[in-house]
Amino acid sequence: MNHTAAAITTSGLGDRRSPQRRDVVAALAITTTIGYGVLYYAFSALLAPMSQDLHISTTTTTGALTIAVLVSAATAIPVGRWLDAHGGHGVMTTGSVLAAIAVLAWSQIQTATHLYAVFALIGVSSAMVLYQPAFAIIVAVTAPAKRTNALLGITLVAGFASSIFIPLTGQLINAYAWRKALIVLAAVVAVITVPLHAICLRRTRPQAPRTSHHPRRSRVLRDAGFWLIACAFILHSAALAVMAVHLVTYLTLLGHSPTAAATLTGLLGLLSVTGRVITTVARRWLPITLVAAGIIALQGVAIGLLPFIGSSTVGAATSLALFGLGFGVASIATPAILLDRYGDQNYATIAGILSTPTTVARATAPLAAAALASTTGYRPLVLTAATTCLTAALFLYLAQQTTRARTGDISQRRTDA
Repeated sequence: MNHTAAAITTSGLGDRRSPQRRDVVAALAITTTIGYGVLYYAFSALLAPMSQDLHISTTTTTGALTIAVLVSAATAIPVGRWLDAHGGHGVMTTGSVLAAIAVLAWSQIQTATHLYAVFALIGVSSAMVLYQPAFAIIVAVTAPAKRTNALLGITLVAGFASSIFIPLTGQLINAYAWRKALIVLAAVVAVITVPLHAICLRRTRPQAPRTSHHPRRSRVLRDAGFWLIACAFILHSAALAVMAVHLVTYLTLLGHSPTAAATLTGLLGLLSVTGRVITTVARRWLPITLVAAGIIALQGVAIGLLPFIGSSTVGAATSLALFGLGFGVASIATPAILLDRYGDQNYATIAGILSTPTTVARATAPLAAAALASTTGYRPLVLTAATTCLTAALFLYLAQQTTRARTGDISQRRTDA
């Protein structure tokens, strides 16, 4: 791993953390998969039947998911502060109980107002049970040398959330209708995630001492590199959200059937797992910031080629396969970049600060993209997404240069001393 002064290990400081808590990693892999599957991905299967039953438009229904994402963003920073101070046991256990209650309440809604209120609760619970708190726990209980494998294990399993829960929800709807399907999903959350969080996450409170580098939050916010990283992931999140929402429509405009378009879009989820593995392996030789920059740049080139080669099945598949490699890179790269740059002190709070604007971008970008597409068409929209990815890659490259400058300054001060 390519650590700066922030990454001096705790081995010589009496670090009492276990090399790797396999029970914790396994529990979090299961619960984050269920969390993403039920709280986020199941919505796509429920959209049409729910809209028809409530007699509201799909646009109005989709707004509920936007509410959830925005509430999750607003909750990220206070949740991060709590995680740094108290650990994740209480947060994730409470969050999973709240998630089960919210999904059960979702099954009983009668109006759009009820729907939006329920999704505000889902937004709060999402901030308490998904990647941010899970990664904070891994940082707290896993020795630095083992964190990469632990984080990769969680994201690899959770990467299949959409592949599991979208078709599962569809089958439940066909068998029981959408309200009973949600009751079943609420039971899955209650029966599986609540006990796993309550039992397996005991003794996961942060232990001292941690890394020798303890940055104040104000110092992080004054670091130009942090804002370069933030801008990079804000742009990248926006581009991914735009393509995830509008890709099927654009592929049909290129001449593909709806079935073929949906199948091609499915490459994104499949390749995202491969991209996470590539990211983890490549960081053995290169700084994680440069690895992420390279993969995101490849995404920009790949999606930029789609308007020119996407009319054929082979061309579209090639473009989307390369684009899909970066679909999950942020989930594995973000914690690694923050840990390399700032160490593990105040990790959850710093991650929460970064998560808030990136989550807002993910929630709002598709709406802005729809307005752009209605004005200029989908081809400029896709090219804009490509440019956005390339710009994000440039910001990460520049952030890595500031890392080298900081390392040089620290080394010089030590020499002078």
